[in-house]
Amino acid sequence: MSTPVDTLEGIWHPRFVWVTVGAIALIFLAAMQALAVTTVMPVVSADLDGDALYAVAFAGTLATSVIGMVAVGAWCDRGGVLAPLSTAVALFVVGLVLAGVAASMPALVIGRLIQGLGMGGQTVALYVVVARVYPPALHGRVFAAFSAAWVVPSLIGPFLAGAVAEFLHWRWVFLWVAALTVVAFAMVVLRLHGLPLHTDEPATGGVAPRLAWATAVAAGALALSLAGDIGPWRWAVVAASVVVIAIAIRPLLPRRTLVSGRGLPSVVLMRGLIAGALFGAEIYVPYLLIEEYAFSPTWAGLGLTAAALAWAAAADVQGRFGDRIGNTRISLLGTGLLGTSTAVAAATALLGLHPAVLIAGWALAGAGMGLMYPRLTVLTLAYSTPKDQGFNSSALSISDSVGAAVTIATMGLAFTALAGTDAAFPAVFAIATALALIALVPGLRLGHAHEERHPVTM
Repeated sequence: MSTPVDTLEGIWHPRFVWVTVGAIALIFLAAMQALAVTTVMPVVSADLDGDALYAVAFAGTLATSVIGMVAVGAWCDRGGVLAPLSTAVALFVVGLVLAGVAASMPALVIGRLIQGLGMGGQTVALYVVVARVYPPALHGRVFAAFSAAWVVPSLIGPFLAGAVAEFLHWRWVFLWVAALTVVAFAMVVLRLHGLPLHTDEPATGGVAPRLAWATAVAAGALALSLAGDIGPWRWAVVAASVVVIAIAIRPLLPRRTLVSGRGLPSVVLMRGLIAGALFGAEIYVPYLLIEEYAFSPTWAGLGLTAAALAWAAAADVQGRFGDRIGNTRISLLGTGLLGTSTAVAAATALLGLHPAVLIAGWALAGAGMGLMYPRLTVLTLAYSTPKDQGFNSSALSISDSVGAAVTIATMGLAFTALAGTDAAFPAVFAIATALALIALVPGLRLGHAHEERHPVTM
C-alpha cells in the first residue's frame, strides 16, 4: 500500500519547516516564561514590595487568558488567522516588556494581565494555524512536537531563571523572552504570508455575548484564586465563584459539554478534568519533597524531570501510532497512568515511603498526559469545520485553563484547612486521583472523527 504524499512530507518538509520551527519556538518560549516566572516571582515581589499582589500576578494572567482565547477564536472563525495571531503575539510581547521594566508591583501586574490576553489568544491561533496549514494526517505529529516543546523548559526553566535573577537581574527573565518571541514569530509570519488561511465559510453571530461570558469566567476564576485570603467568608466566595463559572462557561463550550455529550463535548470536558488532576497535583510534588524529605528547591524541581521525559516519549508514540491505538485505549491507558501516579503520591505522603517512589510514580503521570493531551487536540480539530475551528480550539483551551484553576484553588483550600496534619498532602493527591477516574467517563465517549481517515504511516 502506498503512503499518502502528505504523510511522506512530514512536518519538517520544506513547505512546512519554518512554520513548524516558529510555532514550536513560540510554544517553547511561552512554557519557559511560565516556569521561569514561578521561580523568580519571590525575588520580584521583594524588590517591588509587592507581597499583597503576589497571587494576583499569577491569577490575573490565567484569568485574562480566557478572554484572549475567546476573542481570538471568534476572530479566526470570521476570516484569516494571520491578523489575530499577530495581535495575540503583540500583546504577549507588550505585556512581557511592561513587566520587565515595571517600577512597582501594580505596574507589573498590569503587564501580566496584558500578557495573559496575548498568551491565551496565541495558543488558540496556533491551533487554527495547524488546522489550516497542515494536512490532517500530520496534526498528531505537530501536537506531539508542541507537547515536546514543554520538556526542555521543565528541565532547565527554573534553574535558568534562578541563575538569570542571581547573576543579572530578574527583569531579564521577562525581557529576553520578549525579544526571542519576536524572532520566533518572524519565522511563522513570513511563511504564512501568501498562504490561503481564510475560511470559505466564515462564522456569523455576535461576538460581544461570548466576550461578556469570558469576562465573567475570568472574574470568577480570579475570585476563586483569591478566596483563601478572604477569611471567614472564603467558602461563600468559593461557592459564588463556582456558580458564576459554571453558568458563564456554558456558552463558551460546545453544547452538552458539562454532561459529557458524545464526541466533541466529551473531548473538551476530558481535557479540563485531566488538566486539573495533573497541574493541580504537580505543584505539590516538589512541595512534598521539600517539606517532608528536606530536598533543596533545585533537587525538588529535578524530581519532575522523569515525568517531563515520559510526557515527551508518550506524545511521540501518540503522534505516530495514535490512530492505531484508538481513542478508547488511549483514554484507558492515559487515565490509568495518571490515576495510578496520583494514588502513588498520596500513598507516599500518607505512609512516608521513600521519595524515589514518589519520583518514579510521578513519571507515570507524564506518560499518561503525553498520550491524552495531544490526542484530545487532534480530535478537536478533527471534529471541527473551517467555520468553528476557532471556537472549538478556544473551548479546549478554556476547559484546560479553567479546569486547572478551579482544581488548584480547591486543592489550596483543602490543604490550608488540613495544614499541620498528616492528611494535608494525601488530600490534594486524592482529589487528583478522583479527577483522573472521573475523566474516564468522557474518555469512553470521545467517539471517532475523521482523523481515522488519515492514518499516520511510519
